Amino acid sequence: MVPGHACDAERSYPELVDFMGAQGVALDVPPMTDGIDLGENTPLDEALELAAEAWGASRTWFMTNGASQANRTAAIAVRALGERVMVQRAMHSSFTDGILLAGLMPSFVVPNVDSRNGVTHGLTPEALDEALTSQAQAGEKVDSVYVVSPSYFGAVADVEGLAEVAHAHDAALIVDGAWGPHFGFHPDLPGSPVALGADLVISSTHKLVGSLTQSAMLHLGHGPLARKLEPFVERAYTMTGSTSASNILKGSLDVARQGLINGRDRIESALRGAEQLREALREDDRFRVLSDDFGGFADIHEIDTLRIPVDVSRLGHTGHWVRQRLIADHDVYCEMSTATTIVIIFGALATPAVDRTLEALRAVADAAQSPNVDADSADIPVASGNSVVAATDAWEATTPGHAVDALSGTAEQPGTEERFPELPKAGTMRLLPRDAYFADAFDVVSDQDAVGRISADTLAAYPPGIPNVLPGEEITQEIVSFLQAVATSPTGYVRGAQDAKVTTFRVVAE
Repeated sequence: MVPGHACDAERSYPELVDFMGAQGVALDVPPMTDGIDLGENTPLDEALELAAEAWGASRTWFMTNGASQANRTAAIAVRALGERVMVQRAMHSSFTDGILLAGLMPSFVVPNVDSRNGVTHGLTPEALDEALTSQAQAGEKVDSVYVVSPSYFGAVADVEGLAEVAHAHDAALIVDGAWGPHFGFHPDLPGSPVALGADLVISSTHKLVGSLTQSAMLHLGHGPLARKLEPFVERAYTMTGSTSASNILKGSLDVARQGLINGRDRIESALRGAEQLREALREDDRFRVLSDDFGGFADIHEIDTLRIPVDVSRLGHTGHWVRQRLIADHDVYCEMSTATTIVIIFGALATPAVDRTLEALRAVADAAQSPNVDADSADIPVASGNSVVAATDAWEATTPGHAVDALSGTAEQPGTEERFPELPKAGTMRLLPRDAYFADAFDVVSDQDAVGRISADTLAAYPPGIPNVLPGEEITQEIVSFLQAVATSPTGYVRGAQDAKVTTFRVVAE
C-alpha cells in the first residue's frame, strides 16, 4: 500500500511512529481514497463547500503548497482574461513566479510608504483608478489587478472600493489576503475580502487561524469575472498542486474552519489580549504602537487588531536585536522584525500570552539600556560598492528620545530629528519578465558590473518577501546597496540571490 508506512502504526517502522505518533501515521491517507475524496459528494467536497460558505466565496480550493501555490494559481488563471496585470509593488515573490509561468505583462502601482519605518502599506481606490485610467489612455488596458491586504503590519485596504474601481475598468481583482484568514469571523475584525467584492482571494489559513503549516485556501468571488475565471482556476490548481496532496493538511483546513465558526469566544479572548498588550505598551515610553499612527495614511481603511507592530527604536537598538533577545532570553517569538520595529501576532484561536510577552519586552528594554549590554549584534551593515562597511542598521530610525549613530552604534543625545531613508525604487523594465527569464544567454557579474544591466532573476529581501528586482528590470546602485544591507543582517536574506551576501548578479547577456 502507498504510502509505505501503510497508515498503520503497528505495521510501520518505529522511528516514524515515534516521530509522528500513531494517530499521525493513521491520518496520512493518500489521495483517491474511498470515503475521503473518491467519488461524488465526498467528505472533501463537503469540507470545500463549508469553507466557501464560511468565507463568503462561491467556491474554495484547499492548497497544500501554501499561499504561494494560491498566488501562482491565481496568476495563471487570470491570463484567461488577458495578459496585462496591474500589480501593487508590495507583492509576494510567489506572485512574481506566477507572472513568469503565465507570461503576464505586468505594470506596477506603488503603495503608500511609511518613510520613517520603511513600511509599505496599501492603495486607495483613487490611486488605483488613476493608474488604471492612465494605462487605458496609453492603449494598454489592464485585465486584472493584484493588491495586498492586509499588510505585514496589519494595515487593511478598502477592498470594497478597490473592487468597485477594478470592475468599473472591466478588470478582475485579486487580493493577497494571506495574513487575513480570520477576517469576517468577528464584528471587531475587517470583513472577508471575497465577501467585499474581490474575485480571487489568497488566504494563508495556517498563519493566524491554526491549520497546519503549508496549508492555505484560494477563494473565488461572485460576479461575471469570477464566473469566467472558475474553470481556469480549476485547471491552474491542478497544474500547481501535487498529485499526492496531503490529506492531513487538507483535514487541518477543515478543522480550522470549524474552529473559526465555533470559536467566537476564543477570537474575543485574542482580541482582548491584543488590546491589553497595546494599552500596556502605550504606558511605557520606551515603546510606540506603530498602528496608532495608521490613521494618517489614506490607504489604511481598517486595522487588524490581532497584529501589533511595535516601534522599538527608542531602545537604541534595531528591531532585529530586540527580536533576537526575545527569542534567546525569553523564548518569545515575534513574527518579524525591521530596523525599527517588531511585529507581534496573536493567533485568532490561540490563548494570548499577554503577561509573558509584556514581561519579556520590558526585560529586553531594561537590558538594552544597561551599560553592560553587548554591541548590537543584529545591526545591518551598510553596503558600499564591493565592500560591506560595519555599521548600525542602514535603515535605523532616530527618535526624539533616543537616536543611534549610523557609524559607531552608540546612542546620540535626545532631540535628533526622526529620519528614515526611502525604500529603493524599482529599475526600468527593459524586457518582459518571461523573456528575460528565458533569455538565450546569461552572465554572472559582480555587484559593480551589474549596475545598469538587465536582471534575469527575481530578488526579494526577506523580511518581508517583497520583490525588489524582477526579471527584465534594470539593476540600480540603490537596489544593490539595499539588497546587500539586508543580506548581511543576521535575520535577513535575499531570495533568488546568486550568493548569500549578494556580491554577484545573474543578468541577461548583452
